[in-house]
Amino acid sequence: MDDGDQAQFGGIDERTVPELLQDVRFDPDKTMVSQVFEIIRRLIITVRLRPGQKISENEISEALQASKTPVREALIRLEDAGLVNVVPKSGTFVAPIRIDRYIDACFIRLQLETGAVRRAALVPDADFDLIEGIIMEQVAALDASDYVRFFALDEDMHQAIFEVSGIGGVWETAKRAQTELYRIRHLKRICNIRRGPLIVDQHRAILEALRSGSPDAAEDALVRHIGSLDQEIASLSMAPGLFDYIETLNAQPQRPRQRRA
Repeated sequence: MDDGDQAQFGGIDERTVPELLQDVRFDPDKTMVSQVFEIIRRLIITVRLRPGQKISENEISEALQASKTPVREALIRLEDAGLVNVVPKSGTFVAPIRIDRYIDACFIRLQLETGAVRRAALVPDADFDLIEGIIMEQVAALDASDYVRFFALDEDMHQAIFEVSGIGGVWETAKRAQTELYRIRHLKRICNIRRGPLIVDQHRAILEALRSGSPDAAEDALVRHIGSLDQEIASLSMAPGLFDYIETLNAQPQRPRQRRA
């Protein structure tokens, strides 16, 4: 990849792990393991923790002022989810980005979400106010150019569909399968492939179809939003150098950096 290609991918967060964790606040009503897991997971899927980057149990414990036990258990869960690789005698590293897993994630997402949205459209007297509220928050996040918040709300919106459909537990399966999809979406954002206003319009169309009580209309609106597998693959070609950049990220050894004073 030449310098011109590299320039368009500027924006990768290169802060140290302690710097990324310095503003974390814990919820006393949730378990420490689940919160540490979600914190590190989100840093990985938003590519603030980069492929190949070493993450230290001691460093995380110190930064979060947490004991090592929940951090260790969270790292085990992250390994089970395919987000990190544990290399004996070397340490724990963020897993590389894999295009084959991205394609798998697109397929799984489409199958699970079309099933959920069809069920949600058939729920008698369903309350869709939560979904409407999330969409309004997305508009505010978009106006503020807060992409991280916008992305989190996007995830909330799709989770809400599973909750309304009565199969909220399936959402965890869907979320675990989408790691590569999330990471590549964030790299596409860095590439300035942004669809914020269109996403909001598509979310509104899904909500309208749900309120109409038509499972066919709801599925059509969702598929227009998610896109077919072929459309997702084709969208990658809209980002010159993206595949090369992913290979560069995966191949680049991440050495521990000195903490900033």
